[in-house]
Amino acid sequence: MTPLPHDRCCDEITHQVGLLRSVVTSGADLSAPVPTCPAWSLEDLVRHTGGALRWAELLVRTRAEDEVPEEQVPGIAGPEAAGDVPALDAWLARSGERLVATLREAGPAAAVWGWAGVHTSGFWARRMTHEITVHRADAALAAALPYEVAPDVAADAIDEWLQIVRYAQRTDRDDPVAGLRGPGRSIQLHATDTGPEVDAEWLIELTEDGFRWRRGRARATVTLRGPLTSVLLAFYRRLPLDAPEVEVLGDRGLLEFWLERATFG
Repeated sequence: MTPLPHDRCCDEITHQVGLLRSVVTSGADLSAPVPTCPAWSLEDLVRHTGGALRWAELLVRTRAEDEVPEEQVPGIAGPEAAGDVPALDAWLARSGERLVATLREAGPAAAVWGWAGVHTSGFWARRMTHEITVHRADAALAAALPYEVAPDVAADAIDEWLQIVRYAQRTDRDDPVAGLRGPGRSIQLHATDTGPEVDAEWLIELTEDGFRWRRGRARATVTLRGPLTSVLLAFYRRLPLDAPEVEVLGDRGLLEFWLERATFG
């Protein structure tokens, strides 16, 4: 599976920042809780996301060879005053602009520390694309606003998360994903609203040694199906499995077993 091209990621980060800013300026209550991130208010979520963009920007700009502590990132916390919509909006805009400019200057192959086994600036372009794409879903849910994402971005978000979970399983025996083993059980993800140009179907096979996955369709122990955006949100635990937008066919317990261990943000 070919990841989203670097320039496409840069374009999408700009697009997603704009959409998140529209939530901030929509009149939504910034103190409202985020249902999918219970410890956060909407403002906490926005500050987390903007801070992540600034952290990634510093890593790429300095060609960091190791992790940089967050306290060393200028402006990572955002505006001093809580509830200041214009200041929060401007800070988020600058965070996105700086990251995209740095990523474009670096290109996809610059050597940069990364936490998932890929040490290039391209990793951060892709990671931040999906970081803000998924957290914008959190923001939309908190503000009761509609949410949609481009098919190629949604499909790549599923690819990337499967790759990260597989990396964690191979490298950290203490991570809950180490328990994602079979044998003989499988999960199918199936988008009902895309054509062959997207190939939005995934087969995840649990084996005694862990799991493997590929794009494609096959009989599985359990299938999660629905529109691609809904499948993405359910797979990231942003949409409950009993939501009307998705359908679970087969062994629901296996899908729940996966989702309990392969958690995200």
